[in-house]
Amino acid sequence: MKDYTRSDLACESMSQRKLGLESGVKSTEETRGTFHILRAEILTKEAAEHLGRGIGTYVTVECGRLDRLSHDERTQLVSLLACEIRMMGEQLTGRRADGEFDVFVAGLGNEELTADAIGPKTVQGLTATRHLRAHEGEFYRALGCASLSALAPGVLGQTGIETLEIVRGAVRYVRPDLVLVIDALASRSCARLASTVQISSEGILPGAGVGNHRAAINRDTLGTPVIAIGVPTVVNSATLVYDALNRAGIKNHSPELLRVLEEGEAFFVSPRECDLISQKVGALLSDAIKSAFTEGLSDVLM
Repeated sequence: MKDYTRSDLACESMSQRKLGLESGVKSTEETRGTFHILRAEILTKEAAEHLGRGIGTYVTVECGRLDRLSHDERTQLVSLLACEIRMMGEQLTGRRADGEFDVFVAGLGNEELTADAIGPKTVQGLTATRHLRAHEGEFYRALGCASLSALAPGVLGQTGIETLEIVRGAVRYVRPDLVLVIDALASRSCARLASTVQISSEGILPGAGVGNHRAAINRDTLGTPVIAIGVPTVVNSATLVYDALNRAGIKNHSPELLRVLEEGEAFFVSPRECDLISQKVGALLSDAIKSAFTEGLSDVLM
């Protein structure tokens, strides 16, 4: 039978397929305050093929609804995400994220669709510094930050150009040490919507979670280390029905029920507060990136 458990989250793929240490996946878990962190490394080609993921590191932070965090919780989460992003970036590049370090951020998605607007809204909240190094060298060195540039490339339907082509063109010109790709994700669980942040060293396949596969954006296609950061904002409706049936112990599906599942693949469910969620999540991720690479600049440059 066809698999209806569509998800962009590595942790859900691992849970669903029950892979453990003996199967080429090394994982650790920890709790910091109210946040639960799962770190998983896919170590073998066999495990990667079984999970449909690349060999690499996947960090999942479960944090509760991101649009409902208290001020203290948000501050703690920004610090946690900044630490994870910076640490992964330095590991991938083998370099310290100092004044000679170049970061390029690509905010993927369609800003006109609220469930897909996290990438562009993250870019809107960033403080670019690359131009300062070129034109205000003394001021830039005094700030002691990394060089940061950013772009929201839109989607194929808006530009007529594959997202990979736009990002690759910018990367070839900017020549960053590290690329951050921000995107909205699809989950197989409503409980994870706007409640989970995934940080991956293996880049991203835009549109995969909603069945609209575009060209992959990763180290192989860009020639530069890539970190993908995403938050799930949608669930496939067929996945919701399939999950409910399994929980109810219904394993034998009639032809009529299969037709319902097939039709449901064309529809996606998002929280009713999706517009607020996109704004809050975009601001949260931009603050985390600024904290990781350009700490304190927003106050200096206002």
